[in-house]
Order: sequence, then structure tokens, then C-alpha cells
Amino acid sequence: MKTLPLGCGLGPSVKKMRVGTMLHEFIAENREEIIRRCRSKVETPSVPPSAPADQDHGAPAFLDQLIEALGGQLSSNAKIDDSATRHGRALQLQGFTVSQVVHDYGDVCQSITGLALERQVAIDVEDFRTLNRCLDDAIALAVTEFGRQRDQSSLEAESAREDERIGFLTHEIRNLLNTAGAAFDILKTGNVGVGGSTGAVLKRSLSRLSDLVNRSFAEVRLRQGVHHRVLIDVPAFIRDLAPAAAMEAAAHDLQLIVQPGEAGAIVHADRQILSAVVVNLLQNAFKFTRPHTTVVLRVKASADRVLLEVEDECGGLPDGNVDELFRAFEQRHADRTGLGLGLAFSSWGAEVNDGRISVRSLPGCGCVFTIDLPRVVASVVAIA
Repeated sequence: MKTLPLGCGLGPSVKKMRVGTMLHEFIAENREEIIRRCRSKVETPSVPPSAPADQDHGAPAFLDQLIEALGGQLSSNAKIDDSATRHGRALQLQGFTVSQVVHDYGDVCQSITGLALERQVAIDVEDFRTLNRCLDDAIALAVTEFGRQRDQSSLEAESAREDERIGFLTHEIRNLLNTAGAAFDILKTGNVGVGGSTGAVLKRSLSRLSDLVNRSFAEVRLRQGVHHRVLIDVPAFIRDLAPAAAMEAAAHDLQLIVQPGEAGAIVHADRQILSAVVVNLLQNAFKFTRPHTTVVLRVKASADRVLLEVEDECGGLPDGNVDELFRAFEQRHADRTGLGLGLAFSSWGAEVNDGRISVRSLPGCGCVFTIDLPRVVASVVAIA
């Protein structure tokens, strides 16, 4: 009978190894010790740590199936396949990584071979091949199921976020339409004039509805990669946005101060997406700024950058990771109206135009959101 010193990368051959014990007999006789060693590897700090070894589809089950396979009692790998699949699924649900899935089976192999090496037990060549085949199959199936489960979890999470987004969107549209409809019904009676407060409510509701639709459309274009970039004179672009923004500020009992900067600050960007980004930041400022204060929209330019800043008087940002503000559905204020997508969209919109967005807090006063875009040099503008 041909025999091999136990390997799995575990060092040199052992002389005077005891021959005659079949591998399935060795595993059966030392089952508890092998499981103990697997568990000790879990408890020993490692990078990455292995998963718990005492699951019903973990080391104990795999050892029992190995015994059957090595003893010729397992006609197919169906049991190992099923156990490995369940093991990969369980580890993914528990938050382990794919490398930890592989480490689990590596721990079993090392525990078997290490113990055999210590006790000078040689392994039959065919048994060794069967062991490796079972390990390969189990690892492949566990990793495959791990990946499938991870993809499924990602799809479900994305679907849940999309459902939430649609729910918020329809809620916003319904509220705006209800307000506009109520205002229109009052105007129809003829008891109030269009130029009064009721007419202002109607105009404001329709304006907000238009902004919501435009922002949603810009978001769809952004997510689908549909961009139409042109040269934009930023000061002129800001002056175009100012009238509607000033009206929105007034509706919140705020004053909007616009500082468009000097002409000649040119960027190469998608006008609709950039407009949606700026409007998002302004609406965010109007939403959180204290009444009877100001919001400032300004443009600054250097030799190679153009900065669009929105400064509010919200009192400063709360403690925590500022970067989390730009995560989708992140809302940190008692006012939970809106989709929770505005700042996330603004970040995406800045990036698609080769820019970036940042925020700095002014404790006790407010905060400043900055869109930082590359400036187009004069020679390029002249050629265009």
C-alpha cells in the first residue's frame, strides 16, 4: 500500500510512520480531538478569524461525511455538497468574508494532518486524493454559495432602498399636489385674489413639484450614465438660478444672498445635473437654517478651480462622521420630509462632473457646503 506523509503544506516527511491505519479509521478514532483543534484555531486570534466550528454544517458534519467518503460508504458527494452549500450560506449571513470560508476547511485539513503527523500515521495515496477532492469540492461549493448569497443580499438591499425612495417620492408628490389643489379650490371661489397669499401657496407648491421632478429626472440620467457636458459660465449660471431660489428662501422666512463672482469662471459640466446639485444644496440649507436668518450662495475662483459655496445658519453640524451626510437616505434632523437622497445625489453629481463636494461646520453658526470643480483654462474656452 502506497502511503504519503500528511502534507497540506505542513513541513517535511516523518520517518518511521505507523502504517496500516486507514484514514477514515484515523478520523473516526480521533474525531473529538480534531474538532477540538478546529475550535482552538477559531479561538486563537488570526487574520482573518475563522467561523465557529461547532455548527451542524461545519467541522463535525464534514468529518462525518469524510469518514463515509473515505470508507466507501458515500456513493456520491451529495451530503458534502449540501453541507458545504449550507455552510457558505450561513457564514455570509453571519457577516464573515469569503477568505474565512476557505480558512474553515483549511482548519479541518490542518487539524487532521497535524494530528497524524504527531502520531506518526501515514496516509494511503488514494485516501489522500479523496481527502483533497472532498476538500476542493466543499470549498468550491461553499464559496459559490457564499457569493450567490452575498449577491442576493445586495440585490434585496438595493430593492429595499429603491422601494423606500419611491415611497418617499410619491409621498412628496402627493403632499405638493394636495396643497396645490386646495389652494386652487380656494382661488376658484373668487373670494381671494391670485396675487395674495393663497396664490403664493399655489405657485410655491408647483415650483417645488417642478424642482422635485427635475431633480428626479437628473438623478435617473446620472444613474444611467447619460451626461451632456458643455462649457458653463458659472457666474451667469448662478444668476439664472437666483430668482427661483430667492422665492424659495422667502417662503422659509429666509434671505438669500447671491455672490456670483467675476465673469470668466468656466467649467465643463452637465448643466442639468449641476443645476440639480446646486438646488439640492440650497433646499437643504433652506430646510435646516433658522428662520429670519440668511443663506449665502457664492462663487470663488482660482487659477485652476471653481468653488460654488452654500453657507447657512443651521447652528453647525451635529457630532459624528461628516462623510455619512452624503450617504443615501441619511437624515439627521427632526424634519424628515424629503427623500434623504439630496446630499448623496449632490455628491454623485459633483463626481460625474470631475469635481467633489465637501462640508465644513461653523459651530454655533452654521455650515458651508462646497462644490469644487476644475476650471477650464482660457485657451480651451477660446478654441470652443
